[in-house]
Amino acid sequence: MIRVMLVDDHPVVREGLRGMLEAEPDLTVVGEAGSGDEAVALDRVALPDVVLMDLRMPGLDGVGATKRILRERPGRRIVVLTTYETDADILRAVEAGASGYLLKDASRAELANAIRAAARGETVLAPSVAGKLVNRVRNPEPQGLSAREVEVLRLVAKGGTNADIGRALHISEATVKTHLLRVFGKLGVSDRTAAVTTAMARNLLG
Repeated sequence: MIRVMLVDDHPVVREGLRGMLEAEPDLTVVGEAGSGDEAVALDRVALPDVVLMDLRMPGLDGVGATKRILRERPGRRIVVLTTYETDADILRAVEAGASGYLLKDASRAELANAIRAAARGETVLAPSVAGKLVNRVRNPEPQGLSAREVEVLRLVAKGGTNADIGRALHISEATVKTHLLRVFGKLGVSDRTAAVTTAMARNLLG
């Protein structure tokens, strides 16, 4: 039997999930939690094989609970089950160590098979979620500029030399050059004019 713990702040959702899962001959629900804090505490005594974790809950959310549970029990398999599939939510869950990410419109068979796969140590992702992750890997967001780098680039945009910028910001010319090299790397450019143009196009200078 695969031992499953349900974590969701809506009792009706937990009841529905319990009914779906306990209709499967190899799955059993060993506990229910209505918050992230309850999940962390219950995990210590219920000892599930797989945790179905809601993402957005009052207090400690699903990502926070996932991190805390995995910190105590690194081998625990946690599958996020949510209605949300924004890039930010997916990345937060994956970075926290979740073994999978499913949406609540999954069928009973899809959910049961995903739990079995997670219990075997596999990663389980809803098709739309997998597509978003692949897209993020292929097209990573450009790295942001630090506050100091923005200051330097604003002064470059006003025609300031490295010496002018150094005096204005009370830093050495060498430090100005270092900031500019970092800016070039982040923006994917090789000169000052291109850096200013690219930063303005991305609305990075305010």
